[in-house]
Amino acid sequence: MLTTALVEWLLKDADPALRWQVERDLLHEPEEVWKATRARVATEGFGKRLLELQGEDGQWAGGAFFPPGYEMRGDEPQPWTATTWTLVTLREWGLDPEALHGTAELLAANSRWEYDGLPYWGGEVDCCINAMTVSNGLWLGVDVHHNVAWFVEHQLEDGGWNCEWVEGAKRSSFHSTLNSLKGLLDYEVATGGTDESRSARRRGEEYLLERHLFRRLSTGEPVAEWVDTFRYPLRWQYSVLNAADYFRRAARPDERMAQAVERIRQQRQPDGTWVQAGRHPGRMWFEVDVERGQPSKWLTLYGARVLEWWG
Repeated sequence: MLTTALVEWLLKDADPALRWQVERDLLHEPEEVWKATRARVATEGFGKRLLELQGEDGQWAGGAFFPPGYEMRGDEPQPWTATTWTLVTLREWGLDPEALHGTAELLAANSRWEYDGLPYWGGEVDCCINAMTVSNGLWLGVDVHHNVAWFVEHQLEDGGWNCEWVEGAKRSSFHSTLNSLKGLLDYEVATGGTDESRSARRRGEEYLLERHLFRRLSTGEPVAEWVDTFRYPLRWQYSVLNAADYFRRAARPDERMAQAVERIRQQRQPDGTWVQAGRHPGRMWFEVDVERGQPSKWLTLYGARVLEWWG
């Protein structure tokens, strides 16, 4: 359903961070076309705005995962302005890492995790944070081999990961497992991986596939309503759309994904778009997508390329 009208809508006034992905993944433009658009991320629109917000110490908002002074209290939403979240965003938007030349060294010197003041590139105890650190580090040229070994050592018996392992969790989490897999996949793409990291990634994929990407292994029921809640920015949250896009990147179609892909298809609107379920609450530097209930260009990119890949 990639109609002329849908393409025109996706490209109209599209930020380079979105436009180059539409050109590459949906329009299949020649490499020189989408790469030229991607190069503009550093000098125009969203990417340029985020780059201009970097502090002299290499950080954003003065902190590694949270701005200084932030404390998690009850249901208070976390801010999304600190260094790790900003790096993830810029990386996923396709920013040329040369635009951040020197940042890796500045963060090594100046940034510490809120957990025990651990050095930034050393990671900490949270699976999702450590996975982001692997992906961001690879992107900026940091040696992350020891970070990857951490995932091999902390994989749970059921094959996945859980950020609450430090609190005694023995069962894996959909959220933690998917985020961990993203870091391991980026490592494998960049370096070829190790026997141990490739095995860990395959076991983690099986954890999700055995559950058809959204079901409880014990009852077969959907694990929670968030499996069908499609939001952009994605942040840390699991959804069948987020998971299917991971498997698209991993080039691993599996028949056990069929029901999840159908749930993605069911959310496609008659005009070929997907609707924003509402962004995660919490402070952002600026808005990058539409309000709840409106057609989202970002989610339409994700949904359309998953369905095309699935065939």
